[in-house]
Amino acid sequence: MSQRHTALADIRALTFDVFGTVVDWRSSVIREGEVLGERLGLTVDWAAFADAWRGGYVPAMDRVRHGELPWTRLDDLHRMTLDRLLDEFGIRDALDEAERERFNRVWHRLDPWPDSVAGLARLRERYVLATLSNGNVSLLVNMAKHAGLPWDCVLSAELAGHYKRDPEVYRMAAHLLDQPPERVLMVAAHLDDLQAAHREGFRTAFVPRPLEHGPDAAPDLGVDPCVDLVADDFHDLADRLGLP
Repeated sequence: MSQRHTALADIRALTFDVFGTVVDWRSSVIREGEVLGERLGLTVDWAAFADAWRGGYVPAMDRVRHGELPWTRLDDLHRMTLDRLLDEFGIRDALDEAERERFNRVWHRLDPWPDSVAGLARLRERYVLATLSNGNVSLLVNMAKHAGLPWDCVLSAELAGHYKRDPEVYRMAAHLLDQPPERVLMVAAHLDDLQAAHREGFRTAFVPRPLEHGPDAAPDLGVDPCVDLVADDFHDLADRLGLP
C-alpha cells in the first residue's frame, strides 16, 4: 500500500464543501426564478441571473476581508447582491419585500446532485460527516432538511468569523471535530478549497462537478498535486475508500 493510501486509512472524518459539491445551486436558482417569473409575469434570463448572483459571492466576501464591511453572514451577502441584481435586471419594483426575502432564501432550498444523499449515507457508515461551507449555520441546516442530507454535524465558516479559503476555517473544523487535520478528509469540487485545506494539513478528495456552471461551461478539471484522491461522485468516493 502506498504512503498516501496508508494515510487515508487513518481518516476519521470527512468535511464537505456544499455549494456545487453537494448541491446543484445553479439549476435550483434557475428553477425558482422561472416559477417566480411566471407568477409575476417577468421576462428574465434566469440562467444569467443565477450566474450573476453566484458571481457576486467572492467580491462580497472580499469587501469583508478588506474592511469595507463588518463580518457578515452569507445570507446577508446574498441579499446585498440580490438587491443590486434586481436593479440591474430591471425587476426591483416587481418584488415586494416579502418576495425579495423569500427569493433570497432560495439558497436554503437547493437540491442535491443525484448521487449526494445515497453516497453520503454510505460514507456515514464509517466516517463522521460534516459540512465545511461559507453558508451560515441556519442556511446549512435548512438545506439539509430540504434535501435530506445526512450530516452528523453542521460546521460553517460563520463559527470561525472567517470565510474559506482563510486558514482559520479549516483549523476550526479540525478543532471542533477533535481530530488532527491529517485525519480529516476535505471533499470538494473546487481545487482552491482543497489547496487551502491541504495547507492546514487536511487530506483532500476532488469530486469534480462538470455541470456546476451549466452544460455550456468549460470547467477546469485538472488535478492539483495536493489532491490525495479523485472520484467521479460520492458513490465512487465510497468505493475508493473501501466502503461496501
